[in-house]
Amino acid sequence: MKERVSILDGNTFLVSDDRGNIQPSYDFPTGLFSFDTRFLSTWILTLDGEPLHALSIDDSLSYKTRFFLVPGEPTHYLDAKVSVIRSRAIGGSLDEELTLLNHSEQEMEFRLRLEIGSDFADLFEIKHKRDKKGTTTPSVETNALRLTYRRQAFHRETMVTSSAPAEVDESGMTFRIRVGPHGEWTTRLHIDTVIYGARGEDIRAILPLGGQRTAADIEAEQSALISRAPKLGCDCEPLAGAYRRSLNDLAALRYESITLGVRLLAAGLPWFMTLFGRDSIFTSLQVLPFLPEMVKPTIVMLAGLQGSRVDDFRDEEPGKILHELRYGETAGFEEQPHSPYYGAADTTALFVILLDEYERWTGDADLVRKLEHETRAALTWLDTYGDLLGTGYVWYMSRNPETGLPNQCWKDSPDAISYADGRMPEFPRATCELQGYAYDAKLRGARLARTYWNDPTYADRLEHEAAALKERFNRDFWIADREYYALALDPLGRQVDALTSNIGHLLWSGIVDEARAPAVAAHLLGPRLFSGWGVRTLADDQGRYNPVGYHVGTVWPFDNSIIAWGLWRYGFRQQAGRICDALLSASHYFDGRLPEVFAGYERGLTDYPVEYPTACSPQAWSAGTPLLLLRVILGLEPQGDHLIIDPAVPPGMGRVELLDIPGRWGRVDALGRSREPHEEQPSPPALTLPGG
Repeated sequence: MKERVSILDGNTFLVSDDRGNIQPSYDFPTGLFSFDTRFLSTWILTLDGEPLHALSIDDSLSYKTRFFLVPGEPTHYLDAKVSVIRSRAIGGSLDEELTLLNHSEQEMEFRLRLEIGSDFADLFEIKHKRDKKGTTTPSVETNALRLTYRRQAFHRETMVTSSAPAEVDESGMTFRIRVGPHGEWTTRLHIDTVIYGARGEDIRAILPLGGQRTAADIEAEQSALISRAPKLGCDCEPLAGAYRRSLNDLAALRYESITLGVRLLAAGLPWFMTLFGRDSIFTSLQVLPFLPEMVKPTIVMLAGLQGSRVDDFRDEEPGKILHELRYGETAGFEEQPHSPYYGAADTTALFVILLDEYERWTGDADLVRKLEHETRAALTWLDTYGDLLGTGYVWYMSRNPETGLPNQCWKDSPDAISYADGRMPEFPRATCELQGYAYDAKLRGARLARTYWNDPTYADRLEHEAAALKERFNRDFWIADREYYALALDPLGRQVDALTSNIGHLLWSGIVDEARAPAVAAHLLGPRLFSGWGVRTLADDQGRYNPVGYHVGTVWPFDNSIIAWGLWRYGFRQQAGRICDALLSASHYFDGRLPEVFAGYERGLTDYPVEYPTACSPQAWSAGTPLLLLRVILGLEPQGDHLIIDPAVPPGMGRVELLDIPGRWGRVDALGRSREPHEEQPSPPALTLPGG
């Protein structure tokens, strides 16, 4: 049985133990959260003073769950005379129904107690184990308990009400119950979370949905969203299961932005239930062929919050795209810089890439024209603030050594960037994939300038800069005697020579010299990097390799989806298919839901992928991974008014078809191929579907 159980509706979520209880914790974010604040930190149910234990949990839906509970120790369930069902659903607020069933032949009396409390902790306070600075005040009302937190103008509130009579005190509710033979008793608990604004009202009340939704509202919205996605037909159950689970999780992770009132994707439960530049962009790239309507709000939001000044505290610079946006107390009081924080060196190039890819799929030229200023500013950042040393590369070093991120690439943990022997370079650093993203962004920016901004001179300049960057990169980053690209350059221009998964991102960007691509592909599928379940973040013979190290040997599904896409772009269909097959096989062991990350152990060592202990699940770019893998399997590529199909179906996968793909061509169907196991077939010629 699961150790922790979660339900979510956008960035409102609850994490409990397997009995439905919430214990006060600063080790892991258990509790009821909304917009980065924990509104319930204690929620413990007892019967006659004793704990309850779970027989079963029904958590098949993302927004509601049921716990079937009995008293006594786990070894003494036999002939329990009473059981309790906890049914809960989330939707801006939380509703929980408690049902007590008397299984005996006589009337019985019970004392049901619910301990209730809130520390109103900010997620960053939990993560860094910081004490609160405000004051919480409980207020007892009729069948209700109000918990109020204040720190100057910061005002939050939790209100718990019961439909049944209750004895309420400052730490909970007690129900004294008399239940007849084979009878039952029920109460409905409603938990309101209130985020007060300057006018003394919940700031979510001004949003279109008002911050409050019923389970039926959530189910209807998710069903409508999923119904607009293409219909998958295939013979591969792991692919079918992962596709269904991904659509459900992506729908569940959507939340309503306070800033613009649009629906955005939260990055991942529990730590990252907010807008992240990098995560949001990669997820948007993954979902574009399937749910393009989810992408535009992210582009608009990132453009609207683009950096406009130099702010050392927030690592902000003109033209730079944000890294992370937070809504909690520590951001409000500037105890940490996420309001928003701009400490990422890759998001700015990725923003340009996403805008171009979005137009290629949707034909939304109006958005490209509206965001011309923001896109030019992003491209300018690459050559100005992004090029810290004036060498023509994108570098990073935090302006804020106290609270800024040291590593500002996607592998942003402190030990992620190292030499092969484990030493770490000084700052600033220029990781290889940043240069690939910059190269791709310049080429895509050139297309937008020539096609939509009526500026061929600017387009020519960007293309010239991209060509020069590619030539320079292939000279400075290539390690000739090892036949792979260095992870980074250090401040003296020396190669940081670790072998990592980053080289797969280089294929995706197109910066790899054609003659060197086979060697790169061989490394990615070779035994040092490829575990059998996917490509490791760091090769297993490198100094800092650790199969359970966050960025130094684990397997990241999102990372592998980009690598598979890159292999496909360079024509390595079989290799791309192997990665798709490995990840889909792994997804089977996670009930179709790929986690943020899992361990990098060799596949032959275990019969299943080993879980990473603190991985986010669901996480947006992991939920998007099966969609991008499906795109690679079918070989979908937009080209003007046509959709090209050039499949990379792994051996043994059988029939794969995607029906009713949305896009600028009208809604079209894509058909893959069927193969017998181990049958070698050359890639078929590209199939072009006419528009409309």
